[in-house]
Amino acid sequence: MPGGSDEKERRVKVDRKRAAQQRRIAQSMGGIGFALPGSLTVRAYRCGKAKCRCKADPPQLHGPYAFWTRKIDAKTVTRILTEEELADYQELFDNARRLRDLMSQLQELTLQLVEEADGGSRAKAVKKSPRTAQGLRRGASRAAQAE
Repeated sequence: MPGGSDEKERRVKVDRKRAAQQRRIAQSMGGIGFALPGSLTVRAYRCGKAKCRCKADPPQLHGPYAFWTRKIDAKTVTRILTEEELADYQELFDNARRLRDLMSQLQELTLQLVEEADGGSRAKAVKKSPRTAQGLRRGASRAAQAE
């Protein structure tokens, strides 16, 4: 352990109830099949043509179209799915949503355990000023912001 033997050893204590919750979550995760990363959005929209049916009263929007968006090599990639692809992949999107939900449950359970081990003192988020956040977005260095 860092700091040697003088440092107080911390252990997260897991009671039976929470251990059972963790097991249920893990079993549920194990029952999920293949899952697609990213997000699925289905929407209808208006185009840019002035005399199109989508501008009529009432409007007849284009679509609906299914957009699958995900990250590949740190870049956002969006693919329009056909109706057949959407029908084929829907279960994979549902599995991914269920996995994310279960992961959130497991993380929340873990946070509860850590909070109890720390005596209920959850770390407070550090708030940045809008000016600092804006400077970082513009690529300003930390040294320049410290001036």
